[in-house]
Amino acid sequence: MKAVNIRIASSAFLAVVLLAALGIEAVAIAASWGVRYWLVGGVAAVVVGGLALARHRHPRWTAVTALVVAGLTIAAARVFNLPTEPGPAMALALAVLVGSAVRTQPVRPAGGIAAGGLAVVVGAFLAARPHSSGASAAVALNIASYLGGVTIGLALRLLDERSAVATARVRQDERLELARELHDVVAHHIAGMLIQAQATHVLARRDPGRVGESLSGIEASAAEALRAMRRVVGVLRDDDDPPATSAGPEGLGDLVERFNRQGPPVVLHAGGADAAWPPEVSSTVYRIVRESLTNVARHAPHAGDVRVVVGEGPDGVTVEVADDAAHGPAPESRGGYGLVGMRERVESLGGTLHAGPRAEAGWSVRATLPVSRSS
Repeated sequence: MKAVNIRIASSAFLAVVLLAALGIEAVAIAASWGVRYWLVGGVAAVVVGGLALARHRHPRWTAVTALVVAGLTIAAARVFNLPTEPGPAMALALAVLVGSAVRTQPVRPAGGIAAGGLAVVVGAFLAARPHSSGASAAVALNIASYLGGVTIGLALRLLDERSAVATARVRQDERLELARELHDVVAHHIAGMLIQAQATHVLARRDPGRVGESLSGIEASAAEALRAMRRVVGVLRDDDDPPATSAGPEGLGDLVERFNRQGPPVVLHAGGADAAWPPEVSSTVYRIVRESLTNVARHAPHAGDVRVVVGEGPDGVTVEVADDAAHGPAPESRGGYGLVGMRERVESLGGTLHAGPRAEAGWSVRATLPVSRSS
């Protein structure tokens, strides 16, 4: 939703800038050449501007179409002795289209569109009449717009790639952490099965009547190990702070007490917490609370009220961490890659996570994790 709002705001801002450039250009040409000499260039500028506003749906083809329109306009201006094209409005729209394509498209299409933009700039330079009014200024504006669009597009592409690499690294770390937890859980159950199997041999000799009871225990341990593997191993297909030795309700109490000594006061409500939750659910709840409280200490140190609510309902285990600090950093800076890691872990276990500013004040992180109980 936030991305959509940003896109709408940026398109509205671009529309205002393009209308202003069209107005200035129309006034300037009317005062020097006359309005009728700008009919072709004006219509072409409006078309290219419209393509720039629609670039999000088809960034590649809007850019290609705009470059073709620009090339035809340059040719028409030369043949019919019209003002030098592209003018300021079209140059701005072309810069936006080329820069957007350079940022979002694969390497070859992006390079082809950048080359097409360069061809338009060179064509404008070659077609401009040396003694035409404003020709040198129009060519210089085209060169500057093109270079600016390509430079910004490349810079944003690099930032996007770095962000994608960092996000992938965080997600991989979460998957490895879950794999380690899977190993610990399964190893615990298998060790118990081994001990029970050894005891069964002894019972078979001393008390054969109790062999069935021992075998039932082995069966229960095997079933629980199998359930744990099924819950976690799917993650493997596709912080420096190690997990707590006790990630259940008692571990949350220790965690909150530790944060109370170094940050805003935290109140824990864990009346519905259950120590019998599967280990990966308990550890995920712990990680969510720890990461959220770390973000509160980092970004909202002046919060007056921080609440941690953990419980179990019809949809599964729920955990929410909320503070009352004034709205500050944007969601990306508030959550950072820790939020990416939390979301990866929660969704890997079949749950949901929502993070964002609260309506009244402050920030909230809320997660729901399904829990399967053994029958």
